[in-house]
Amino acid sequence: MKYTVLSCFSLLAIAASFLAAPSSKAQKDYLSALESDKIRDAETTNERIKLFLTFADDRLKKFQYELQHPSSNKHPEMLNALMNAYVGCVDDAADLVQLGIQKQENIRPGIDLMAGRTKEFLAILEKLSADGTEIDIYKDNLDDAINGTRDAMNDAEKAKKAVAPPPVRRKN
Repeated sequence: MKYTVLSCFSLLAIAASFLAAPSSKAQKDYLSALESDKIRDAETTNERIKLFLTFADDRLKKFQYELQHPSSNKHPEMLNALMNAYVGCVDDAADLVQLGIQKQENIRPGIDLMAGRTKEFLAILEKLSADGTEIDIYKDNLDDAINGTRDAMNDAEKAKKAVAPPPVRRKN
């Protein structure tokens, strides 16, 4: 009887450790392990915002490349995955801006970067929407990406106004 109870507790402890393991190293499904490590190792919110925008840019460039050089297999899935990954990175960067504001961190460089990059991204996405090839394959995800980018751009513009400017040092 003792052996059975002890075995049950051991099995429960092992099962709990397996269930707890993924949450301790949570990784976004659209980031590689190396990218997740970079995000985790970044010391400031500004650095994380910059990284997510860099990753978004990378996904968008890969998307454009894939349109020009279609692979022979799983082309539609790849296009949709890249567009979803792009918008996930932009959304995460926007979430970090909001978090930085809540924590009253100095994230002005991240906000400025977000405002500039999202304008560039939006121009590319709108061009794809207007005259992209194979648009029927990824139209829904493209529309989501346009809306998400527009929201992130608007949030960055609002954040510019909400975040106090850096202090001005006066000469004596």
